[in-house]
Amino acid sequence: MSDPATHPAPAPFAQVAVVGGGAWGTALALIAGRAGRSVSLWIREADAAAATRETRRNPFLPDHEIPPGIAVGSDLAAALDGCGLALLVIPSQYLRGVARAVEALLPPGVPVLICSKGIEAGTGALMTEVVAAEMPGRPRAVLSGPSFAGEAAAGQPTAVTVASGDGGQSLDPLAARVAVTLGTATFRPYLSDDPVGVEVGGAVKNVLAIACGIAAGRGFGSNPRAALIARGLAEMKRLAEALGGQWETVTGLAGLGDLTLTCSSEQSRNFSFGRALGAGQTAEAALAGKSAVVEGVANARSVTDLARRLGIVMPICEAVQAILDGAVSVDDAMHALLTRPLAAEPRALDGLRVPHPAGGRDA
Repeated sequence: MSDPATHPAPAPFAQVAVVGGGAWGTALALIAGRAGRSVSLWIREADAAAATRETRRNPFLPDHEIPPGIAVGSDLAAALDGCGLALLVIPSQYLRGVARAVEALLPPGVPVLICSKGIEAGTGALMTEVVAAEMPGRPRAVLSGPSFAGEAAAGQPTAVTVASGDGGQSLDPLAARVAVTLGTATFRPYLSDDPVGVEVGGAVKNVLAIACGIAAGRGFGSNPRAALIARGLAEMKRLAEALGGQWETVTGLAGLGDLTLTCSSEQSRNFSFGRALGAGQTAEAALAGKSAVVEGVANARSVTDLARRLGIVMPICEAVQAILDGAVSVDDAMHALLTRPLAAEPRALDGLRVPHPAGGRDA
């Protein structure tokens, strides 16, 4: 007798267009190719696309050869032509413009998979909301999880979450189609009906990774990092639930999994940026010479702005933004965090506050 919880495998998308030629976009193109799909990789800059096509190496992911079967180019219409699924792998603050351009070229009904992590500056919109505004009515899903591009490209075991639907109790079939399209023996997508929870995890973890990097840059050990991860997860849960997401999602791959990864490794651009801040560099100096986007810098502002509008307390994210603004020093920000009024962890005791003996202030 077959397992009643197992559903027949849906048909994968045969042709995939990856819109965005950074490290993660290149890794996803390699993964889709290994899964047996026909793949095109769009790189915005014509000269970078030509060099990558000639050398079969992308400077954002130079250690991994791009097979000849993956088409590389800067012509967006050509990259999208005939695809059954378009992956949007664009830095969060540039997604809106690219989504608008893709919408003008993509036939109706062709779904998009959002692989960008962040909250849009100014609007406070999640990436799915940005795409919904620019690509109205188009089927969409979101992919996120603990996935350094280099390791995934190398075929190291990697698990992510693919979410689609409106947060209801039945799974939207698009998530399953995406999962079987990209799944390989080493790349394992899990399914979710909670795009909001998945997106909040992907956005907030970048800010928390900067906080963990700052602590490392100050020479602190494992205790502070564990505290920042655990209490950062609590902030992530608050924001997700306020937006209609599920706390269970935040404790999964797209939340805790990605948070643990980015807060624990120099491979994380956000962590290494935070380490430079903690070691005494200015934000400008820490960003100088970086070709890849440090998403947590923009998202610190967008996350804290959104949390304030919703009345959500996120003191770690607030501290990171205050440091980036130059409003407080690293040491003053850490002191303020540690000496806030003592609070309780259980939800049943939410709201309990006890004055801190060191005379801290609420945040």
